[in-house]
Amino acid sequence: MTNIPKGYKQTEVGVIPEDWEVKKLGEIACVATGNTPPTKDQTNYGHDYFFVSPADLGRGKYILNTDKKLSRKGFDLSRKFPTSSILFTCIGSTIGKSGIAQCELTSNQQINAIFPNDNFSSDYLYYSLNLHSHRIKSFAGEQAVPIINKSEFEEVFIPFPPTKAEQTAIATALSDSDALINSLEKLIAKKLNIKQGAMQELLKPKEGWVIKKLGEIFTFHGGYTASRDQLSDEGYCYLHYGDIHGAKKTFINVTSDYSKIPKLQIPLKKVSPKSLLNDGDIVFVDASEDDEGTSRHIVVKNPQGVPYISGLHTIVAKSKENIVNDDYKRYCFQNTYIKSQFKFYAVGTKVSGISKTNIAKIEISLPSPAEQTAIAQVLSDMDAEIEKLEQKLAKYRMIKQGMMQELLTGKTRLV
Repeated sequence: MTNIPKGYKQTEVGVIPEDWEVKKLGEIACVATGNTPPTKDQTNYGHDYFFVSPADLGRGKYILNTDKKLSRKGFDLSRKFPTSSILFTCIGSTIGKSGIAQCELTSNQQINAIFPNDNFSSDYLYYSLNLHSHRIKSFAGEQAVPIINKSEFEEVFIPFPPTKAEQTAIATALSDSDALINSLEKLIAKKLNIKQGAMQELLKPKEGWVIKKLGEIFTFHGGYTASRDQLSDEGYCYLHYGDIHGAKKTFINVTSDYSKIPKLQIPLKKVSPKSLLNDGDIVFVDASEDDEGTSRHIVVKNPQGVPYISGLHTIVAKSKENIVNDDYKRYCFQNTYIKSQFKFYAVGTKVSGISKTNIAKIEISLPSPAEQTAIAQVLSDMDAEIEKLEQKLAKYRMIKQGMMQELLTGKTRLV
């Protein structure tokens, strides 16, 4: 049996202070659901009421980013949710997304709106629902489309301190943490925009640059086909095309990232040497669900020659001659002109694809080796600054999660 500290008690939601209470959500708040109006009534022009869908939630504490409005005709006045209502998604993969209304609005039936009574802080309840979102998701069961109906949602237990003042103090501390996180997110977004502008300017062809077709610089080869299900933590490093699409960076360091790289158990002799990735090789995807993804690529940093297999739906570019700096490779294919060529040569409807033959036709304008190095250094420094900010952001988010666990269960008291 768990030892319960003095001054605390065991409840349906775990150990909390003796002076705290636990009540069902339906006992402390009114819960309502929205409705889905006709599509023709969901427009941006000349209408009166904001309309929120699950896509508008989960972007931050407050619901500010909805641009959909309803006409009076399409608006069900019985489903009008007041300012400070908490909106919580209760269906599908979006269960748990939430936000606080900053104006009167309505929503579709995938969302429950919560109106706390006068003894409860909306901000406190918002954070408490966030902390307990995993427990709430369990109400949905294992059906194909998970759903939590209104009556089940009202059965959710919520712990809370004895006074609204303490609720407010907890919510204020967490709001301050949110503000710090939001400011850092905005700074990162600003830095990314600055880098994007600098990159386009630095990579813009200038007088004296040499125009080459990629087929003059590289030879192109296919990868070794294996499904995601065949990958594990054992075997040889394997580059799945989905990991290129999902990568934040345009390079991978095999040495430092080794433990994170999926592995394939296979005799290496079954893999063509042309599908093994060497230091400086570039790997393009040959399939994408959108035109923008057709130019997705990753540069391999593998000075120790670790066996690394390029996989399904990849095209490996190996240098014929060393005229493109390895660091410059990380950026030069993000040039607007290069991307437009990838889009031009991409074929397909639902899935866009590009062939080895067509990649070879794409033209690139190259500066001198010294200028390539200088450009890559500027952009690399920007990337390093952004990466440090992102690491700081991840740390702040972890700290906030810890604060929620401490404050919303009474382990740490503020009043």
